Amino acid sequence: MTISIQKTMCGLGASLALATSLIAQERQAEDQTPTGKFLTAVEVKPILGATQANWIAVREWEGQDLLYFTHLLSWRCGIYEIRYSINEEAPQLWPFPECDPDTYTVGVIPEGTAIYAEMPLRSVDTVTIELLYDDLTTESARFARESVLIP
Repeated sequence: MTISIQKTMCGLGASLALATSLIAQERQAEDQTPTGKFLTAVEVKPILGATQANWIAVREWEGQDLLYFTHLLSWRCGIYEIRYSINEEAPQLWPFPECDPDTYTVGVIPEGTAIYAEMPLRSVDTVTIELLYDDLTTESARFARESVLIP
């Protein structure tokens, strides 16, 4: 099995970067002092970098493609924004609850949080993800369907 993940800054990647950079101008970097609780970019970036192949998953279910964001949502503290693009279309912002440092536990996704997007069956060929971390850095990856398809 070959995993096709590409970091890109041209074409769609540049569009995502531009959109994110405009949003980043409105935000301020968070304090990056490590807490041991995985609350900041400095703590979650190494984990997300090592597990990049798991950022998303696609599943064919009941006549639809479901695009899962579960892994990213499990490590959401330290992330300001998740942007995604299907088949190089315009990027969209994936909504998720802000990190509450008093109640956050790695791997726990708050009840009621949307964990997947629904699309027509076999319509997802590629997915580009860009993360805006709370230190105002970004990271992006492009995934081919066959690399993230759940059997």
